[in-house]
Amino acid sequence: MNSLNISEILALLPHRYPMILIDRVIELTPGEKIVAIKNVTINEPYFIGHFPTNPVMPGVLIVEALGQAGGVLIMSDMPSDKIPKAIYFMGLDHVRFRKPVIPGDQLILDVRTIKKRSNTVKMSATATVNDKLVTEAEFLASYGDIL
Repeated sequence: MNSLNISEILALLPHRYPMILIDRVIELTPGEKIVAIKNVTINEPYFIGHFPTNPVMPGVLIVEALGQAGGVLIMSDMPSDKIPKAIYFMGLDHVRFRKPVIPGDQLILDVRTIKKRSNTVKMSATATVNDKLVTEAEFLASYGDIL
């Protein structure tokens, strides 16, 4: 079981504030599974407008956090000289939002590889708060020299 701090995550992902959406990796089995944490705080820039009197984390950002965890998972299974510059969503399936995520919540992001082929990966993902499912999805991602 591997863990990564924010400096190690930033070394793998191209995302930076305000778009880096994972704070720590608490479990990592390269190529298979990752469990990461996103601490949701009131000073997130999107809470200014989503929604001012009832702050809720946008669902699309929860999915993005799951995708970033998946990106770390993909990159963790590659030699350092082969790590791609970016990973892109190709498709999202079976996305469901079960409960709102609010400031003070700690999202636990669990992403697992379903199938890997050449430069594409299919993954299943869940986000929980206090052991309660808040979001689930399957996604297809592509990496390498795409652009």
